[in-house]
Amino acid sequence: MNTARHHELIGRRVFLQQFSALTAAAIPHFSMDLKLNDLLMKEKFDVIIVGGSYAGLSAAMALGRSLRRVLLIDAGKPANRFTPYSHNFITHDGKRPDEIATLARQQVEKYPSVKTIEGVAVSAEKLDQQFVVGLDNGAQFSTAKLIFATGIVDLMPNIPGFADCWGKSVLHCPYCHGYEVRNTKTGIIGNGDYAFEFGSLISNWTKDLVIFTNGISELTAGQRSKLSSHGIQLIEDEIQALHHEDGYLKGVQFVNGNFIPLAAIYARPAFQQHSHLPAQLGCEQTPEGYLKIDTAHRTTVSGVYACGDNVTRLRTVSNAVAMGTIAGMMANKDFITETF
Repeated sequence: MNTARHHELIGRRVFLQQFSALTAAAIPHFSMDLKLNDLLMKEKFDVIIVGGSYAGLSAAMALGRSLRRVLLIDAGKPANRFTPYSHNFITHDGKRPDEIATLARQQVEKYPSVKTIEGVAVSAEKLDQQFVVGLDNGAQFSTAKLIFATGIVDLMPNIPGFADCWGKSVLHCPYCHGYEVRNTKTGIIGNGDYAFEFGSLISNWTKDLVIFTNGISELTAGQRSKLSSHGIQLIEDEIQALHHEDGYLKGVQFVNGNFIPLAAIYARPAFQQHSHLPAQLGCEQTPEGYLKIDTAHRTTVSGVYACGDNVTRLRTVSNAVAMGTIAGMMANKDFITETF
């Protein structure tokens, strides 16, 4: 091969190598540019609220009244959908949960800057200065701030009849339901410190109280003595099933064949966050498993807020409404602080 031809081949090889390197370096930037251009084409909101029950609706109202453009995404499965009536919420005491929620939606939808959509939010990512939220139907929306009012999922124990009675006669809160079962024979499923503390609490509503540890007791000798002094019985037998009619408790059946009739049981089952999106964005949780927030309902991720059952064990309608209102007000206040 002559010298000129050899130099020509080397020149072509160097050119191709340099071109390949430049192209590879440009691809990430090109990809990011495409994402940013795609972001510009998405429908934009000031705030997207994921979860449209009491906390989410309250946040939407506060923001709608603050002239913010809001998208409220709701899958239509509130945690209290198993409960026939709601109590201890002034002006709504004794109403059905769906009745309260329907009226709330009607009032929120009167604000023209608030848009509601039915669906499940399945993805969320931070892109530039915006969050992009994706739905199960493929739709995507962008927003400057996010509020999670997504609640929690109660994990039912493997006790036949427990899930059927949950929210009707297997209860989580005496302030929500205790008055309706006052002065009746009542049980508590629990052990250790929880059983002791809850036993002292529930004794305010009934003196005919029994604690089911569903196995060997973990209460201290002092705790057992204190409960006994207040006439609270302790049963360690393993539970086989809860007998009921249409979710209304008739009694507890034990593996050893014993049966105790009663009208209500309190329990605090394990739970998990209803949505994985806060964790996907990096929001931290408390040791108990709730989303960590400050007094303004900001999570540990800037621009992301949370309210309702996903941040507290105080699971009442009135508390959810209050927290939603605060989250909406604080998100709006942060907007003003950032732009004024």
